[in-house]
Amino acid sequence: MTSFDELAGGATHWRDGEPVYDRGDTVCVIGAGGTGLTAIKNLREAGFGVDCYERETGVGGGWNWRHDRSPVYSSTHLISSKPFTQFPDFPMPDDWPDYPHHSQLLAYFERYADHFSLREHIWFGTEVARVEPADDPAGGPPRWDVTVRGSRGGAPRTMRYAAVVVANGHNWSPKMPEYEGLEDFRGKVIHASQYKDASQLRGRKVLVVGAGNTGCDIAVEAAQQAAKCWHSTRRGYWYAPKYALGKPADQVNDRILAMRLPFRLRQWLLQRTINMTVGDLTRFGLPKPDHGLLEMHPLVNSQLPYYLGHGGITPLPDVKRFDRTDVVLTDGRTIDPDLVVFATGYRPSFDFLAPELLSTDSAGRPRLALQMLSRTHPTLAVAGLLQPDSGVFTLAHWQAVFIAQWLRVLDASPTRAQALWAKLRQEGDRRFTAGKVTDSTRHWFEVSHFVYLQELEKSLHELEAVR
Repeated sequence: MTSFDELAGGATHWRDGEPVYDRGDTVCVIGAGGTGLTAIKNLREAGFGVDCYERETGVGGGWNWRHDRSPVYSSTHLISSKPFTQFPDFPMPDDWPDYPHHSQLLAYFERYADHFSLREHIWFGTEVARVEPADDPAGGPPRWDVTVRGSRGGAPRTMRYAAVVVANGHNWSPKMPEYEGLEDFRGKVIHASQYKDASQLRGRKVLVVGAGNTGCDIAVEAAQQAAKCWHSTRRGYWYAPKYALGKPADQVNDRILAMRLPFRLRQWLLQRTINMTVGDLTRFGLPKPDHGLLEMHPLVNSQLPYYLGHGGITPLPDVKRFDRTDVVLTDGRTIDPDLVVFATGYRPSFDFLAPELLSTDSAGRPRLALQMLSRTHPTLAVAGLLQPDSGVFTLAHWQAVFIAQWLRVLDASPTRAQALWAKLRQEGDRRFTAGKVTDSTRHWFEVSHFVYLQELEKSLHELEAVR
């Protein structure tokens, strides 16, 4: 691989008195997780030069649990099955389980990177400090000044790129709740991002706060390892098993979607499936869901009902406040955990970008066209910012295909491309789902994989027509 000085070449621009090294028509990709890798691969196949910057020393992003920001814990497995997780042009091995372990997924990304010779385009141990738009002197679409530095120090360098694809993930910046008295609580408090192994729970009285898939996983492990496990949730959810009708549940759901049945009929069919597998969990003390099936993604966990039924997990309502040694609940009960795990999710973080570049609202939610293109700058895209009802990497592949073709059309037919971009921007905050989606931070990026893939296919056909 070339040295950093060779990559920089000669300074052809200046910004605020500092040199800017022009990389011509090269595209900058930020992050070498699964989404970043497929972005590199598809951009290269479309003929672009690519420089990818990765702050860690290896590929895999959050699925490499050796990375500082990884949310993965030792027992993590996929909650989407192989066919709905893998890249379409690089299938997972036939002898792998339906739901691979996180170490297998990392091995898969490493094989993908080697198979397509992607590592030579990645600058490991290099983080992006700032991304700023720069006018194209020729009057074309805006270019980008990307300032990078070594993850562990070193002088910053600024490069100028034709486009930027952000693939830094959205499950690494912990979202911590605020409760009265929490700062005075004498027990141990951690976010789920700090949870790595069941040994952290052993023999302790554990309160897990949050009913996402991670919260359910940790509660199940606490049921097996802790002296006591309480699980606090703010609201009622639907809980789906990993298997239904003898197959992975997401494959059953996809077959139902492919039948193109009316939404209410699909709700009824899935309700029947849940009744026959999981049953009514309110009998264990869980709150009744305050929404219909398919109005937000169900939680996928086959073990939670088992440990609820065996008394290993005690369900609780939301926390009201913390005292020095106790936790007071909204129903007036008091418990005395010595370890509290906040499985309260993550916030998207793009601290190298000005918020207005992603049309970020006051709550911190980016507003993107087709859930990936900047509404203000056509050469800026965010890939993988999705919470699908299946695996994300199949969708990320097709996003990368679209972005690569979009940049090609933008270069070859800028006027016609701008018309298509204006059309995408006018669609507003479309949610790409057949049902109503709850407007909370946890559900900002929820999509139906079926609906979203249909829209991507339609948009790719429109790009082809423009070309």
